[in-house]
Formats: sequence, structure tokens, C-alpha cells
Amino acid sequence: MTASARHASPARPGLRLARRAMQALILGSGLALVPALPASATQPRQTTPPAQSAQPAQADTAGFQAFVNRLWPDAQKQGITRQTFDLAFRGVTPDSSIIALTRKQSEFVRPIWSYIDSAVSASRMERGRAAAEQYAGTLAALERKYGVDRRVVLGVWGMETNFGSFTGDKDVIRSLATLAFKRYRDDFFRDELLVALRILQDGHVERSAMRGSWAGAMGQTQFMPSSFMKYAVDGDGDGARDIWGTIPDALASTANYLASFGWESGVPWGVEVRLPDGFNLAGAMGMHDFAKWSEAGLTRIGGGALPRKGQAMLYLPAGIRGPALLVTENYRVIKKYNSSDAYALGVAHLGDRLLGGAAFQGAWPRNEKRLTSDEIKEVQRKLVAMGLPVGKIDGRIGEISRESVRKAQAKLGLPADGYPDHALLARLKKAP
Repeated sequence: MTASARHASPARPGLRLARRAMQALILGSGLALVPALPASATQPRQTTPPAQSAQPAQADTAGFQAFVNRLWPDAQKQGITRQTFDLAFRGVTPDSSIIALTRKQSEFVRPIWSYIDSAVSASRMERGRAAAEQYAGTLAALERKYGVDRRVVLGVWGMETNFGSFTGDKDVIRSLATLAFKRYRDDFFRDELLVALRILQDGHVERSAMRGSWAGAMGQTQFMPSSFMKYAVDGDGDGARDIWGTIPDALASTANYLASFGWESGVPWGVEVRLPDGFNLAGAMGMHDFAKWSEAGLTRIGGGALPRKGQAMLYLPAGIRGPALLVTENYRVIKKYNSSDAYALGVAHLGDRLLGGAAFQGAWPRNEKRLTSDEIKEVQRKLVAMGLPVGKIDGRIGEISRESVRKAQAKLGLPADGYPDHALLARLKKAP
């Protein structure tokens, strides 16, 4: 699940997208990459929602309709007409496949090195190089305007939809309604559903073209409806904010999103470093100027000086036996798009590689047995018992849990790398 929201004012977007689709095919015919086209550009204009594919559980049908009926007064208060509301929900049933997908997000369940491998797969790199070449001028212009590194904008596009090759096949209204009906993440998806209705009401996209991910993210760079309303911009100057079929709009919207969350121009997301022998991990917590890290003996992999601008913290994504990184506040900005470290690192590394950067040099501990989600939950509970914060006990190690792991490791005499392993779990079980 990804980004936030934006504005637009297009009239008859289906016809406009069809025209642009044909232009894209003509202009791109000499390149290896032809951007994927939205449904509204390749199919006849539809005025009814797309057919529902998954069979709903019969027991949910009546409850779902009651949920839709209860939603109408709130939609009406927000200026949604009955015509728009009825069009949005015509034929919509709950999607029984979606709740299962909430438990299978790859950025949380796969080893981080496996996620990175897929981020820079041969096929994605081939498609990405073609995209980088075709839109080099657009990316350079966006970097000048918003100050956001073109590599990261390119990386987001590649991670979200493989450069437009797959923007999602789910009916966004159905996805959001299913999640809202099931109260997944409390009222978050109900609120997003109401915003999606506003997007339809304002004419930003045809009902039949409002397709995206199982979580309701839409377009070339997968914006949630609220993010569309807040951050989408017109990248090609035609007066519309079309993140579905106009790549300059989608890329500009992504740059605007990242800039809005404080991207610092001229500062990298991070660099891979080598730690000196005997380095004190326990004393290396927090954000510090690159100069201080250099004084502590850290050197840049591949040679050259560390950046002069910005602050960074030490991040060991697979512990002391994996690559060592110094990551800046810009890395945290990437995580505003998706809070997973695996995702943020995938975006950053993909963008770097596409524009000539090197692969990670540190070896990943591919053969080591990782803790299961239940075992990580046990670690989190033990940390809480020690008075250390973990956020939510969910079997996922985010920044809060990682810092608490480091503090516990230091207290227990283990390498304070922030990476929970079996040695830490065993020591925590023995701790009073």
C-alpha cells in the first residue's frame, strides 16, 4: 500500500486518455518500452462498474449492503450526489480475496535481501532503463522543480507498477468498500472510500477506469485517494491531474509528494559504508553529520569521501553480517510512501542502479535461519517487559523496534546491530 492524495479538473477523461494512449504508442514505437495503457484508453467507454470477479461469501452480502446504505448520509454531507453514489456501487459486492491479501504483503514477510533481488531483477532493470531513457527530460525537469532526486522518483515508479506495466486490476471502489466493511485498520479505508467517491464526483477519472491495487492505490505510482486529492499535480500543463494515463502527471505528483514531506535537495538517501575493525555499535545510535561518521572511521564502499551535506544514522538491514548503510532523513521521506524498510531500500537501490549505481557490496546472510513472525512478536513482548518501546506488537521490525533491539543487545552483551536473531531471543528468554 502506498502514497497519499491530490487534485485535478479534467473533463471527459476517457476521451483524453485514449488520445494520449495513441500518441504514446506512436512516440514510443522505436523504444524497448511502451508504457502500459489504462483500461479507459484501450476499451470502449463504460458507464457502469467493471464486472466483479471474486465470489463473495453469501453471509457477507446483506451486511455489506447495510454498510453501503449507512455510508450514503456521510457521502451526501461531503457533496456526493445520489447519481454518483449509485454509479459507484452498482453491482459491487465484497471481494473475498482481499482480506487474505492483507496478510501477504511481500515487503513484510520476505527476507529483505529477497525483496531487494526482485527490485533489481533483470526484467525490471531492462524495462526501467528504457523508461529512464524515454523520460529523462521529464525526470530532470522534475528534479529541478521539486528538488527530489530523479533516481528516487524513477525507483518509486518501478517498484509500484514496474514502470506502468501493471497498475492494478482491482476495482478501487470494491477494494476500499470491502476493507471498510471489514473495518481493516479501523476507519482508514472508510475515509479513503469517501474520498474516492469525491474523485468520481469531480470527474477526475471514469468509473470504469478507477482500477488499482487490492488496497485501493491507483495510477502509475499508486496513490491512495486521499493522497491524490492532496498531492497530485498537472505535470504536462493540460489542466488535468491524470495519474492513470499521463506519465508526466504521475511522476510530477510523486515528486510533489516526496517534496511535501521534506525531501532535502542535494542530500542522498544514503550510502553503503565499511565499518572499522572493533567498531562500537552500541555507541553509534542516532543521527549525526557525515563528518562525525568519517571521524569514527567509517569509509564509503567503492571509495570517495562521504557526503558533506546532511545527517545520517547507521542502518544494518540484515545485522552485522550484512551490508552497512548510512541513511539520511531522505530515506525516511521515502518511507512516507510505504513504511516498510524493505520497500524504501528497494526504491532507493533500484533508482541508483538504473542510473549507473553499483550493487550492494556487503554480503547478505542468505543461509541464516530468520526469526518467524511469532518469534519476533515474542521479542517485542520481552522488550516491552524491559521498558523499551516497540510501537505495535505485530511481528514486524520497524524503526522503533529496531532501536529498542539495539538497546537490549547492548545491555545483554550482544552486537548492537538492531537485527533480532535467535541469539537475542534466547538471551531475552533467560533475562529476569
